[in-house]
Amino acid sequence: MGLVTNPFFCYNIGGDRMKYSPKTMQDNLSNNDFQLKKKFGQNFIIDENIINNIVDKAGLDKDTMVIEIGPGAGSLTYKLATSSKNVLCYEIDESLEPILKENLKDIDNVEIIFKDFLQADVLNDIKKYSFKSLYVVANLPYYITTPIIMKIIEEMIPVQKIVVMVQKEVGNRFKATPNSKDYNSLSVYLDYYYEISKLMDVSKHVFIPKPNVDSIVICFKKRPGDFKAKDEALFFKLVRDSFKQKRKTLRNNLKGYDLDNVGKTLSKYNLDLSVRAEALSLEHFIAIADNLGSE
Repeated sequence: MGLVTNPFFCYNIGGDRMKYSPKTMQDNLSNNDFQLKKKFGQNFIIDENIINNIVDKAGLDKDTMVIEIGPGAGSLTYKLATSSKNVLCYEIDESLEPILKENLKDIDNVEIIFKDFLQADVLNDIKKYSFKSLYVVANLPYYITTPIIMKIIEEMIPVQKIVVMVQKEVGNRFKATPNSKDYNSLSVYLDYYYEISKLMDVSKHVFIPKPNVDSIVICFKKRPGDFKAKDEALFFKLVRDSFKQKRKTLRNNLKGYDLDNVGKTLSKYNLDLSVRAEALSLEHFIAIADNLGSE
């Protein structure tokens, strides 16, 4: 296909694959006088071992299509392309086009759409591809991590696994468990859709420019559907209301609900209305919502 004009370009150049080199990537940035843009949260990975570990832990194969959000200079993209069937990238910064073209010139299975992922019609963009599995693997800009994951959920993009590098503090909230300081309504919301685990820690020293905080690689694996609320709208409202004032008990936060019913459900788990939301698991919230909904 060669290079196509914006809003996207694809690579189908052929030839032997060039071994990825972080130094080559950095040289290309310098040669193109590229200026990193803080507003886009640009922090590019320069450690090849980290890149290899992320891709290896993602568990890709030649039947897998990958969506990468924010490819930057293409360092992770290159490795993803060699390990999967296709890579579809969304990049908001069009000034990266010549750098990506140079760094991925030997790759024939990458498409890059120059558009904000949050504004993209992803379901339409993936229609032309055939694949058995769809993964998201990315080094996400810190400031839009949560909106990106919410978009995947809300637009029902058929992603089986999300492997993303995020700010450590954000990642800890995503994977938080009951009775931990980071556990909140978002933790429950994400747990409803995904089994979440930490894959690895990443030092801030493996990026250019160096961010102020360390990162963490998180895996979101799609749940098989074993935990589903009968009335999802009621379930999500219940979770939000339960955490409305985190230091207050359920008796205080759920005053607008049938507290007798809530109490009866809690008693089945040896709990009562004096507990705080942070003590409840996904199973507890679903049970409460299901009993409220059956009234």
